[in-house]
Amino acid sequence: MSGPSDTHDHGHHHDHHHDHDHMHPYDPDHHHPHREDQDDTMTYYKVMESAVRELLIEKGLITPEQVHRQIEHMDSRTPANGARIVARAWVDPDFKKRLIETPKEAIAEIGHDIGPMHLIVLENTPEVHNVVVCTLCSCYPRWILGLPPDWYKSRAYRSRVVREPRTVLREFGTEIADNREVLVHDSTADMRYFVLPMRPEGTEGMSEEDLAAMVGRDAMIGVVEAGAGGTGQLAAE
Repeated sequence: MSGPSDTHDHGHHHDHHHDHDHMHPYDPDHHHPHREDQDDTMTYYKVMESAVRELLIEKGLITPEQVHRQIEHMDSRTPANGARIVARAWVDPDFKKRLIETPKEAIAEIGHDIGPMHLIVLENTPEVHNVVVCTLCSCYPRWILGLPPDWYKSRAYRSRVVREPRTVLREFGTEIADNREVLVHDSTADMRYFVLPMRPEGTEGMSEEDLAAMVGRDAMIGVVEAGAGGTGQLAAE
């Protein structure tokens, strides 16, 4: 087991949710982001975000339509996006090469903008199995995988996978041969990782769409192999 870096410089410009009790009424006459069909509890940070949003709209710097489009774009981020990237790499060697060498540009070919963050694509091979963690919080390639699972953010996973990766992988049902190296990669606020799993045997001749259906979220984190269903279960620390 090894990690790619001895440092873990976390900023606070990635996605976090901080909850503090603070109520704020819904006002249908304003451009309030809080809809009636949502939970009616408004936290301190939700109120702050709402106030800044309404001020920007009032000043003409953004429009409600732009806000709505951005929310729709964020909601469209799901593991299916990553699965399509993996399937394309499996069927197109040239795309796979570009994905590993210049992931931002390669992913843009499929229509996804991964933003300013640095992304490293980790290819699993018969000799090496890669697994991703964020030891301090929950840094994750949300542009192509959506929201991270709860277990990824848990203290048990964050602390244990760097110490005993084979044991943790076994709890997900993943047995790694003793002669296959396991590398653990620690994400940071400025650098994220995406696992390119090995193509399952016996899938020659399958369509790109059918191949994508075999790639689950957990395989792109590295806790399971492609074609295997991750349980998402993890023993407590």
